[in-house]
Amino acid sequence: MARVLMVQGTMSNVGKSLLVAGFCRLFARRGYRVAPFKSQNMALNSFVTREGLEIGRAQAMQAQACGIEPSVDMNPILLKPTSDVGSQVIVSGKPLANMRARDYFQYKKTLVPRIMDAYRRLAAGHDIIFVEGAGSPAEINLKAEDIVNMGLAQMIDAPVLLVGDIDPGGVFAQLYGTWALLPSEERRRICGFVINKFRGDQSLLDPGIAMLEEKVGIPVLGVIPYMDLIIDEEDSLSNRLRDGRPDAIDIAVIRLPHMSNFSDFTVFEGREGVSLRYIRSADRLCRADLVILPGSKNTTADLEWMKEVGLAEEIRKFAERGGLVAGICGGYQMLGQRVSDPQGLEGGGSCKGLGLFPHETLLERNKELTQVRGHFCDDLPGFWSCLCGRSLNGYEIHMGKTNLVDFPPEDRKKDREDWVCLDQVQSTSLQGSIHGSTEKDDLMKDDLRTEGMILGSVLGTYVHGIFDGTGNAEALLNAIAEKKGLSQRYEPREAADFAGKQYDILADCLQDHMDMRQIEKILNL
Repeated sequence: MARVLMVQGTMSNVGKSLLVAGFCRLFARRGYRVAPFKSQNMALNSFVTREGLEIGRAQAMQAQACGIEPSVDMNPILLKPTSDVGSQVIVSGKPLANMRARDYFQYKKTLVPRIMDAYRRLAAGHDIIFVEGAGSPAEINLKAEDIVNMGLAQMIDAPVLLVGDIDPGGVFAQLYGTWALLPSEERRRICGFVINKFRGDQSLLDPGIAMLEEKVGIPVLGVIPYMDLIIDEEDSLSNRLRDGRPDAIDIAVIRLPHMSNFSDFTVFEGREGVSLRYIRSADRLCRADLVILPGSKNTTADLEWMKEVGLAEEIRKFAERGGLVAGICGGYQMLGQRVSDPQGLEGGGSCKGLGLFPHETLLERNKELTQVRGHFCDDLPGFWSCLCGRSLNGYEIHMGKTNLVDFPPEDRKKDREDWVCLDQVQSTSLQGSIHGSTEKDDLMKDDLRTEGMILGSVLGTYVHGIFDGTGNAEALLNAIAEKKGLSQRYEPREAADFAGKQYDILADCLQDHMDMRQIEKILNL
């Protein structure tokens, strides 16, 4: 059976996911067979495994850090919030039901056998399992039904590192207060504290560390410096999702209330002369070069929100002036004429779309979960010809079918040359965007099909990760730079190599700033 170490936090966004990824990378480099595990994840950023099963994006990222294929056993339960009081519950990679928070709270203990089966399968095939908790173990109102923090630690008999975030202040209160609220049997599981995201002179921190250790008798095993890494995250609290000052090339992502899979845009981060901004108001469109509508877990609600804040109309005007717009997954649905939810899968009702594409979407219970390999076709129109022939590896996660319709009469304006009639859309846009093959249900078969739509300056697709292929993001950035008369040019960045270097930086940092001898002792290595 594998050795195990669990990383819990004093609250969300303290860095649990990255610390687990760092440990995974560090021990994988030493030759151990390592895997990540998180029993229950709540996130709108997710990933589709090779088998067509859905897991949290963090566990896919951590698997990449280990150098192994992501597996549904790494995250047997995924909660994707659809509203403030309910979520879609995904068990073993497949949607189970939409549940209100109280109903799920009463139900979740029945999922313990599924959790333990997944953990045992992982442990049987690996030397070390690094387990990630969720939120805080000191949520005293929820402890009775805990299956992800100390409740899980007890089930798998795991020692625990407790992590606090010093960046917002109050880290000693975080660590001491969490410890104080735990019963004695759970306190005994904590083998060390970690202070994360530290900036400054550590000698000024030492008196506080000494006092904390004296009060609770638990050592601080590491003070991790603040790291500005470009690694996929899943938490909507991430400080990377910020607005900012436009740069020479300005990409504006609409920060929807239910935004999902913002990892689609990581590829644009850390580029000289490129700003990647997440905006929530119409005035922040400024003079964007590219506006992106990301995925959404509640498309109709997010459409209504965009109308309320004035973004829907501004994006429509922006596109009509020839501005570049890309919609991915839920964003693709929003670009059409209407999104309807007759079964109440995301709250029900019907909502008029932005009207930039001649299609309507009907949400259905069946969920598309597919990895996609393909390429952009060789005859993409206009600006988007910069992507002609380029390969892509991505995945689809969506509910609903999108079907072509004709534009309503009020949208037939003679002076709008970028509109094309329905038969042309079918032949040149819908079937002239992306050609791909898919792998489903363990069958390695080619399922050649066409996907997506391009109409004038607007692109839409269900495929997540279309910019991740080698050279795709650079081709897009270079085309924008050329359009603006900029001299800046971008060289292709191999995504896997770049990610590997980021994981190595993270692992090296843990090696330098953690008491690794004590960590090895805890793991009984």
